[in-house]
Amino acid sequence: MNNNDRIIKFLAYNGRISITCANTTYLVEQARKTHDLSPVAIAALGRVLTISGIMGSNLKQENNKLTIQIKGNGPLGTIVVVANSTPKLKGYVSNPLVDLPLNEEGKLDVGKAVGRQGFLNVIKDIGLKEPYIGMVPLVTGEIAQDFTNYFYTSEQINTAVALGVLVDRHGVKSSGGYVISAMPNATQEDIFILENRIKEAEPISKMLDKNMSLLEIAKDITGDENIKIIKDDIIPSYECDCNKEKIQRGLTLIGKEELIDIINKEGNIETVCHFCNKKYDFKKEELEELIKIK
Repeated sequence: MNNNDRIIKFLAYNGRISITCANTTYLVEQARKTHDLSPVAIAALGRVLTISGIMGSNLKQENNKLTIQIKGNGPLGTIVVVANSTPKLKGYVSNPLVDLPLNEEGKLDVGKAVGRQGFLNVIKDIGLKEPYIGMVPLVTGEIAQDFTNYFYTSEQINTAVALGVLVDRHGVKSSGGYVISAMPNATQEDIFILENRIKEAEPISKMLDKNMSLLEIAKDITGDENIKIIKDDIIPSYECDCNKEKIQRGLTLIGKEELIDIINKEGNIETVCHFCNKKYDFKKEELEELIKIK
């Protein structure tokens, strides 16, 4: 599979409408391989990775961090994705092997897998004393509609979100999404036209599967042939930044008595990174040093 992943930002209607389109096919396939995800699990995680990449690309500094948590009452459990401004992304679902029948429309039932009751949490660490935390209840569990509600409720932005992942027996065929926001000078007519264009548009995963470019997709969605490209050099990637030192710092957060209990019962321990499944071994002597630190 070629890596054609990209995020492109546009302005339409003479600057009155902002639209960001993303192709995340390669990134989401990397996540599928990393976690050996079921089709409905990768459809859900892929959607969250895509919107996280778009939102992460809006962060100002590379050391800024965005964390998305979706905790629904469906069998997938919790979905977590972390992104920086590059954006480099990593994520996981609690139950990666969940398998459900297709929904009534013959599509992967992401809403049922995620659950229609629960919460969407957005945490932005942008270098302030305290991170920004936005939390909204889930609306459908289909993720795109949940983020549309988040933008309107928590950030007071009139936004439309579309996300899609197309899979077959070989893996991810296409994955992507777009976010359209009305600028302060947008007219009611602009919004009316856009709403109708969005209703008539094909799912973005199908457009990408037809090898439509992000520019073609942006023109199709907005109907603006004179759409302006603002930024076209954003390449999202799936990349975990874990290392033994970071895992060790995590172990220091375990209570002293619990560490002693682990040493007495297990001696050595093996930990696994949630985001990339890399294993880290800690010998008894290393654990004893951690107790001294505490």
